[in-house]
Amino acid sequence: MSTYDRIYEIVRQIPVGKVATYGQIADLAGLHGKARLVGYALFKVDTDSLDIPWHRVINAKGEVSHSSLRKGSDYLQKHLLEEEGIEFDPQGRVNLYQYQWQSQSKNKS
Repeated sequence: MSTYDRIYEIVRQIPVGKVATYGQIADLAGLHGKARLVGYALFKVDTDSLDIPWHRVINAKGEVSHSSLRKGSDYLQKHLLEEEGIEFDPQGRVNLYQYQWQSQSKNKS
């Protein structure tokens, strides 16, 4: 299984109405300290994909990471999260205590 496949396997487990951080996904995939790698993997996912809920992964501050390279998918990400019932505060942050997914088991690598 490739590194990206491990990342996608973990992301597929995040339920509707919950989020995970890039670092959290990296840790669960056995890629400690490689949060950017998770970002690179998710950047490759088609934004229309129903198979990989890429939009449920946010940064450690509880924010959608903005970048001109994303060509507007950062705004789409916020919209999709709001459709799932996730609320953002006035600063554009998600309350991680309320919405962060807690995995039932650690992925062993």
